[in-house]
Amino acid sequence: MSRIGKKPIAVAAGVTVTIADNNLVTVKGPKGTLTQQLAPNMTIKQEGAVITVERPSDEKNDRALHGLTRTLLANMVEGVTNGYSKTLDIVGVGYKAAKQGKTLVLNLGHSHPIHFEENETISFDVPNPNQIIVRGIDKQIVGEIAAQIRSKRPPEPYLGKGVKYSDERIRRKAGKTGK
Repeated sequence: MSRIGKKPIAVAAGVTVTIADNNLVTVKGPKGTLTQQLAPNMTIKQEGAVITVERPSDEKNDRALHGLTRTLLANMVEGVTNGYSKTLDIVGVGYKAAKQGKTLVLNLGHSHPIHFEENETISFDVPNPNQIIVRGIDKQIVGEIAAQIRSKRPPEPYLGKGVKYSDERIRRKAGKTGK
């Protein structure tokens, strides 16, 4: 039995979960609304403020989808309740970030600035020029946007310059050795 799939999901007060036919799940909360089509052969039951996910059989595909379905549903509930955020650090002389209206502007040593637009699901916060916080209610989209920002100048192993996650550790290499 899947240890993750067996765990019940606690639904906070103020969050409503609607399970339509074919497992189309809509979660509404204080931060927004998320809708996702989950695996149709899984059984999702809501009893009061607790949601459980059950699988129809012990086949390999069903076992794999059991934990996945439960985790996706738990991420939706967590997203509309608290939201998700990823923090990126910018390291390097002249590398900086700024927010102009609803646009994130990055100067990362290229010949042109790089722009990222906010939308209804993603917002950017720039507490200082060397730090970016990506916030949103969908964990997958927050991670994807953070990865796109990081890909514009990934950290390099010699000086550590570039855009990195705040909890990321860069493996440093020794440079050339003189004679």
